Amino acid sequence: MDGEIVQVKKLPKHMREAQISTERTHLIADPIKKPRQRYVQKDGKCNVHHGNVQETYRYLSDLFTTLVDLRWRFSLFIFTLVYVVNWLFFGLLWYIIALIRGDLWHSDEEGWTPCVENLNSFVSAFLFSIETETTIGYGYRVITEKCPEGIILLLIQAILGSIVNAMMVGCMFVKISQPKNRAETLMFSHKAVISVRDNKLCLMFRVGDLRNSHIVEASIRAKLIRSQQTKEGEFIPLNQTDINIGFDTGDDRLFLVSPLIISHEINEKSPFWELSQAQMDKEEFEIVVILEGMVEATGMTCQARSSYLDKEVLWGWRFTPVLSLEKGFYEVDYNSFHDIYETNTPSCSAKELAATLREGQLLPTLSSLTPEPPKPYTLEPLSTHNPLTKEVDKGEEGERGEINGSAAALEDQPGLD
Repeated sequence: MDGEIVQVKKLPKHMREAQISTERTHLIADPIKKPRQRYVQKDGKCNVHHGNVQETYRYLSDLFTTLVDLRWRFSLFIFTLVYVVNWLFFGLLWYIIALIRGDLWHSDEEGWTPCVENLNSFVSAFLFSIETETTIGYGYRVITEKCPEGIILLLIQAILGSIVNAMMVGCMFVKISQPKNRAETLMFSHKAVISVRDNKLCLMFRVGDLRNSHIVEASIRAKLIRSQQTKEGEFIPLNQTDINIGFDTGDDRLFLVSPLIISHEINEKSPFWELSQAQMDKEEFEIVVILEGMVEATGMTCQARSSYLDKEVLWGWRFTPVLSLEKGFYEVDYNSFHDIYETNTPSCSAKELAATLREGQLLPTLSSLTPEPPKPYTLEPLSTHNPLTKEVDKGEEGERGEINGSAAALEDQPGLD
């Protein structure tokens, strides 16, 4: 029984969470955290629904934005409905004019001048309304000069038709040219990692752009989403805290030509300053990352979002390099974009690590730690060599060997000191 308990305690955390809960495992394993509801989905959609909105008239006050925000099926339905209703309305007015003037009964009489020639039914009035508003002008039905009420109606229809065209065509144009689809080619890594960089714990994630047309003036920011209780006892659900990823140094401004690893240094101003690996496993939080910039082709502002739950932030891992040097260019391997490997990382908090480094009590020091061979997070084995280096030609190695040998021979000769 004791041997089984020790064996279970040595299991990794993700394997312990995957166990089927029994009475025995419940006694020896940590309680499993309930899955946290996402605030922002992985694809950037905000998981928030607005309910009990009573002042719905506010949507009509900004009608253009309301039409743009509608789903495509509703937009197309409203687009068609507006034009058909407009044509029917003015067709009815043309029919009423013809009915009042008596053109429907006297159109065949000689010497009778109708308001609109060859308009003898509601269908013909509807067709004339379409021809007038769309400026088709087949030439069969035409307004005469002895109909002042018809001339006034023609002016009104021309003006209102232009307004309807401008609004509906503009709405469809803005909807088509929205840069939402541009965000589909902006990638975020599936996981965020925590490891040591320059003797400091850092939270890192990777971003990339699949298109050759770049995002201009790209900038990135991050928010920590977690519930908080103040000293006065007030409970703040989903409180938002800024995570500094280079705002003060300008590192948040990106030149996103190749994938970049965004780093947040866990220092005194970081919300993770006092959290160790064990405490991090018990925390419930969500990190929302927002990438903004202008689309180079259209100049419109684009925004891409993603998020990382607490279970998606892995302690003691790094990202696998994806950039390699080829003949005359750099190549990005997006197959390894999400790959990570395990590395030596202290399990203490960043505060404790900084204090230990200041006191000089870290044995062995971080600089003398021998890194373990990369262990891929995925099942496929990952290469441990630096992809930016190339194999040196055997001939060049021979020449270097000769040079090194000559240098060693010169050092052995006496009198050269």
